[in-house]
Amino acid sequence: MKKYKVTLTAEERQLLLGLIATGKAAAKKLTHARILLKADAAEGGPGWDDQRIAEAAEVSTDTVARVRQRFVEHGLEAALTRKKQDRPSRERKLDGRAEARLIALACSAPPDGRKEWTMKLLADRLVELEVVGSVCDETVRRVLKKTNSSRG
Repeated sequence: MKKYKVTLTAEERQLLLGLIATGKAAAKKLTHARILLKADAAEGGPGWDDQRIAEAAEVSTDTVARVRQRFVEHGLEAALTRKKQDRPSRERKLDGRAEARLIALACSAPPDGRKEWTMKLLADRLVELEVVGSVCDETVRRVLKKTNSSRG
């Protein structure tokens, strides 16, 4: 495994020390700041090995290695914060247009023989109208919960 050498500038070191001193940041960010300070191989820096840093910060050696790598390849901010997703884990079933159709449907008269719409009926009707290929009633519930309008 390639070892990334962390060399902090005086400014970066002060920024990290200030971040830890105030303690007003996410726990993960503070942990990553401590990792970088312990890994610092610049003049006067401790330059600890990954195993020792992992024990001190109570994280795995893989975490230490990843923080080192992100610092060297992408800079200080990337090493402190979580990487943004390139795309969502799962595409949304209902986009804005489909949500609007769902709300309009929910506000319309229920089917014959029914007093009101159920989540399952709404989901089935969206598929029937070919708004979406498939959708579960839980997705319908979540979308309707986001709206402030009454279904009645």
